[in-house]
Amino acid sequence: MEKMEEFVYKVWEGRWRVIPYDVLPDWLKDNDYLLHGHRPPMPSFRACFKSIFRIHTETGNIWTHLLGFVLFLFLGILTMLRPNMYFMAPLQEKVVFGMFFLGAVLCLSFSWLFHTVYCHSEKVSRTFSKLDYSGIALLIMGSFVPWLYYSFYCSPQPRLIYLSIICVLGISAIIVAQWDRFATPKHRQTRAATGNFAVWVLYPSQPLEALVSSLPSSDGECECLFSEPVGGSWS
Repeated sequence: MEKMEEFVYKVWEGRWRVIPYDVLPDWLKDNDYLLHGHRPPMPSFRACFKSIFRIHTETGNIWTHLLGFVLFLFLGILTMLRPNMYFMAPLQEKVVFGMFFLGAVLCLSFSWLFHTVYCHSEKVSRTFSKLDYSGIALLIMGSFVPWLYYSFYCSPQPRLIYLSIICVLGISAIIVAQWDRFATPKHRQTRAATGNFAVWVLYPSQPLEALVSSLPSSDGECECLFSEPVGGSWS
């Protein structure tokens, strides 16, 4: 007990050292290909957040997602504040791009937080793991919105059908991510398949687009939609 208290005190003071994979507790053994450089369990959020300034197996994950979060947050705010003159349909297009940036911001924020605090405790690790994979699904869903909006600009019904399919698959992925066993190393391949459900949707997209493009357009606005850059000029 005294050794454990001493260890917790050292972690709290930031004097911990990275440890090899084989001495990690079972709930931290997620990637057996990373043999060295792991953080020890840190039952302190303060110590977890201070660890982002140290070199370990999660340093790259934390900073790439944290900087990405800041970048997409800035770009999202910049896009929402652009004058309406830069959009053909200001309200609709801002909602469309807003969905994309919201998905990106949520995904990256959940991700850098997960990689920061997942060594806190088993309960915290599982909770933020669920948020992390839910964020991936939200990003994929949000990324499809602008593409489908402009690809099926003249065909609202196929666009609605396709958006509905993506929402169903995305929500299904989020539901699966809430399963506790989903976060265990045994289901790593399942997580990869579920997190990349976009492949299931992209595969039939080409024949569907070909079918829609063959239909006559009844909206004159569609004929000149792509004669100008989408979203206007950024100059």
